[in-house]
Amino acid sequence: MISHSKSLFGILSALFLSFSCLVAADEAKPLSLAKGDRIALIGGGLGSRMIHFHEFETELFLRFADQDITIRNLCDEGNTPGFRPHPGRNFDGQFAFPGAQQLVKKELQVKTNPQGFFETDDQWMARLEVDTVITFFGTSSAFDGPERLDGFRKELAAFLSHLKAQNFTGEGSPQIALVSPNAFEDLSAQADLPNGKIENENLALYTKAMGEVAAEHGIRFVDAFSITKGLYEQNDTALTQDGFLLNSEGYAKLAAPLASALFGNKDNVDRSRAETVREAVAEKNFFWVQDFKIPNGVHVYGRRYNPFGPENYPHELRKAREMTAVRDELIHATLSGKKFDLAARDAETYELPPVETNYVVSKKNGTAEYLQGKESKTKIIVPDGYKVELFADEKRFPDLANPVQMSFDNKGRLWVATMQSYPHYRVGDPRPKDKLLIFEDTDNDGKADKQITWADDLHIPIGFEIDHDGVYVSQSADLVFLQDTDGDDAYDKKTVIMSGFDDHDTHHAISAFCADPSGAIHMAEGLFLHSNVETAYGPIRGSNGGFFRYQPQQKKLIRHSQLHIPNPWGIAFDEYGQEFFLHTSGPSFSWMLPATVKPVYGVNMKGPDLLTSERARPTSGLEFVSSRHFPDEIQGDVLINNNIGFLGAKQHQMIEDGTGFTTKYRQDLYRSEDLNFRPVDLEFAPDGSLYFVDWHNALIGHMQHSARDPMRDHEHGRIYRITYPSRPLVEPAKIDGASIEELLELLKLPEYRTRYRAKRELRGHDAEAVANAARTFAESLEADDEKTALEALWVSWAANQLNEELLQKLLSSADHRVRAGAATVLRFNMHKIEKAEELLQQVAQDDHGRVRLNAAIAASWMPDSDKGKELLALAEKAGVEKSVEESFLVAKRVVDGIVGEPLNFRERPVGAPAFLTNAQDKKSFQRGALIYGREGHCGTCHQSNGAGLPSAGFPPLAQSEWVTDPDTDRLIKLSLKGLIGPIT
Repeated sequence: MISHSKSLFGILSALFLSFSCLVAADEAKPLSLAKGDRIALIGGGLGSRMIHFHEFETELFLRFADQDITIRNLCDEGNTPGFRPHPGRNFDGQFAFPGAQQLVKKELQVKTNPQGFFETDDQWMARLEVDTVITFFGTSSAFDGPERLDGFRKELAAFLSHLKAQNFTGEGSPQIALVSPNAFEDLSAQADLPNGKIENENLALYTKAMGEVAAEHGIRFVDAFSITKGLYEQNDTALTQDGFLLNSEGYAKLAAPLASALFGNKDNVDRSRAETVREAVAEKNFFWVQDFKIPNGVHVYGRRYNPFGPENYPHELRKAREMTAVRDELIHATLSGKKFDLAARDAETYELPPVETNYVVSKKNGTAEYLQGKESKTKIIVPDGYKVELFADEKRFPDLANPVQMSFDNKGRLWVATMQSYPHYRVGDPRPKDKLLIFEDTDNDGKADKQITWADDLHIPIGFEIDHDGVYVSQSADLVFLQDTDGDDAYDKKTVIMSGFDDHDTHHAISAFCADPSGAIHMAEGLFLHSNVETAYGPIRGSNGGFFRYQPQQKKLIRHSQLHIPNPWGIAFDEYGQEFFLHTSGPSFSWMLPATVKPVYGVNMKGPDLLTSERARPTSGLEFVSSRHFPDEIQGDVLINNNIGFLGAKQHQMIEDGTGFTTKYRQDLYRSEDLNFRPVDLEFAPDGSLYFVDWHNALIGHMQHSARDPMRDHEHGRIYRITYPSRPLVEPAKIDGASIEELLELLKLPEYRTRYRAKRELRGHDAEAVANAARTFAESLEADDEKTALEALWVSWAANQLNEELLQKLLSSADHRVRAGAATVLRFNMHKIEKAEELLQQVAQDDHGRVRLNAAIAASWMPDSDKGKELLALAEKAGVEKSVEESFLVAKRVVDGIVGEPLNFRERPVGAPAFLTNAQDKKSFQRGALIYGREGHCGTCHQSNGAGLPSAGFPPLAQSEWVTDPDTDRLIKLSLKGLIGPIT
């Protein structure tokens, strides 16, 4: 049964608070519903997470059980009255009504290059013939504080005027209600979270303004701020998960008071069928999401709709709408106690037509004839001295289909995420059952002999990270946390941590999860996407490529970096905490620090490429060599997977290069002659061997083939292991169940992954005990063992009890790598450190550019812009290397408050060559140059300079007779049709 308020007194208190804050109640009476009315929820805030928590909709259905009402949730995270960001609407469609662009705050007015024909809220509501609109606003806006209050008031007033003028049914204006944000709950005694004092002051200001604007327009207003504040006071358990985002209990408590505040009190509501109705609502919302928030929208209504979208998505949307309507019938039947044959009704919905393949045998496409795992292994070539073994394949473990990411847990078991539903769930199919699998080698023969299915109801889990008490998993638009609370190796608790991550292109969505030295989870995100995530610290927005960082200790998300990057699928940290990443769709490998200037919405940095040769694309999976089992001379080398053209992993030596780094190609660690071989992730095991997963698919391209091409494989997948037999394997360290002192001793070991897992295990121990033990451990180290001391500093950071004395000591180290690592700790903790400004000034004047760069980055994140300017000036005065000039430029723009001016991600006109004198020829050349340079077009493979990527099978165009030959027909045919196969 749905639980409601703690007591009758609690309900009455909350309702009193609600009605006491209704403004001009006589002018805005409670909403009323006629039989068959259609309700739309729009906005963000409380409404946006109702797609996960179904209690409010359930409450309305129970109250109006005989009215046959219909409810559609059109809310989305980050929406404001005037700003409705969406990657599938053109620029004008980002704004809710004419003139809204000028009313939203300036940094949201920037053009972020959205494209497509996704309907506006007004168009959706007109097609749905909506009678009643319940709006949820103020949540994102309130974090702008008192300075923006008047602007918000004008934005809201203009929106309500616009909405009142609409006629969605043909019978006049809709009835409208406006719901304020909820209050902030003080959970600071339970976790390192804001106490909500400042947040509630701002929320109260915005709630009051909303009430006044609603009164001016004669619109029903609900003060959810006061309702939830009363609920917090009446309940002993937390109703939010982080102080602000309501949890399931919070939504259950809110449902009845919110419904009463909107529609008036309702006596004698029959709740005997509440749970079955809630299940039916959840069913309906699942299929509604396949319409309103369908994953892979870039192919449904976005810039990649052509050529394959028309084959699939008009049909799939039609079926989704029919199946959603069937579930409306299910809800109404459930309310009246009637039997309903859901399967029979589904069978009557539209039948999806078959999709034909455009498969052509090629080095890119692979082959329709799949080799078995043992035979495919013989096609993998490794350098002399190395050995490759097949650890697991789909023949022995049929669930191992389409493996995408892997990680070893603290027990030494290998976890693998699989996603048979890729590119995404097709409506009408059985529900997606993507998995998290655990493989064990119980007899130590190098082959898996046991599989555990830890989760089997996931959808596109393209990123996961194991933590000490659960697993963080990407689920399209959501970051979820799965926990096994009863120890049976299967999850039984799911928490939606945050929503609003964009899945407009599913293989661009948050992925490649990796923990930094503090345990914060770094998540990659690709081009086209417009994420807008509501958090307890305010809305976090990102556009067109970058990275997020989620700190579990504070439940805090930041936009860590915003880059002009197509589709990053690889993050790794080196021995000193420096972060690196892959561009994936492009061949580049970059250092993260220069691009971690505080992001400004719509401003995308570039990031230098560290690869000097043997560049290939696309890349997926990144790992540094750190294993005594492998040769001494290659320790610290970087391994980069490639899975089209070149099929294998290229190995590059990492080289210090002034402020930053460069590389030198060393060898291909492995490559395969099996054209279906698709290595996508790799990691060193506890015994020092290297494991990698093979997606294994004939078709790999996301836009070169229909999403539903029947040649896309959903059955194969392999895991391989590489050893260096002339050197002994590493004795796996005891991590699971080890004491704090034992775990700290492991930080002295050479293997990065052993230390990585040891720090993970330490995060599961009592934080104060860990911090104290880490302090004692650091004091016991030899004076010159600063690398291990840096590990101890990271442990105190992860325990949320930073060892400031050790930090200061390491900032004065003779080793610039240690100083840079410590400076990173400083800039993430400057709000907590008493001497932060003094230490940052020391960092800004360091004699090494890498350390000084940390000061420039920190300056951009400082809340006091004047102090940021002073710090940045100090760092600039000490010297700026050319390789990081962009970082200082963007940091200066941030501290100067310059917003809304993109740097480099938009398409820009190219000058025509002098020999073109005809105006039409010049125009044609410029149009062609733009097409050539677009992501996923010519320049992606053949490169912007025409040099190509020969090592990946993409030939150069510059100076090629195939291009310069006067026989223009050949070049035209190549441009129109392409060419597959070897050429001379």
